Amino acid sequence: MSTYTVNLKKDYKERIIPALTKEFDYKSVMQVPKLEKIVINQGLGIAVADKKIIDTAINELTAISGQKAVATYSRKDISNFKLRKKMPIGARVTLRHDKMYEFLERLVRVALPRIRDFKGIESKLDGKGNYTLGIEEQIIFPEINIDNIAHLLGMNITFVTSAKTDEEGYALLKEFGLPFKNDKK
Repeated sequence: MSTYTVNLKKDYKERIIPALTKEFDYKSVMQVPKLEKIVINQGLGIAVADKKIIDTAINELTAISGQKAVATYSRKDISNFKLRKKMPIGARVTLRHDKMYEFLERLVRVALPRIRDFKGIESKLDGKGNYTLGIEEQIIFPEINIDNIAHLLGMNITFVTSAKTDEEGYALLKEFGLPFKNDKK
């Protein structure tokens, strides 16, 4: 029986590790930063009025990621937003290992090129080597059927790396094929 390995995972081991080792002069393979997880999150404030939006968002995130999404709940009461504690106000899914690499490959090769007037993504990391990408419409993913859409929902996709600095995180994500607008070099 042959074992299936994800293309990007294989690419990471065979091409990205040697490239980053050379670029940053690492002494050990263990120093090379790696992608630890991808978190996809949707904040759905409009769900306060309509509870079905949460179910729709969970189903869409599950279709996009290939893994069951969960609802996120409010932590406290905020009367101005008609919000009560423990109300569902979002959906999220955390991807690791093979599912993470499969999602990243679909995002880079299929979903991002479908954005209208796409010129690349911003290259600002969080200071610790992690990157969050904001997507305004879920319809860029081919798994979403446009005919069944009631609301256009945005999402944040966070790439958590083991990089110590933004430069290392940026280099790692660039090697994975994320289309950044401008090179820092």
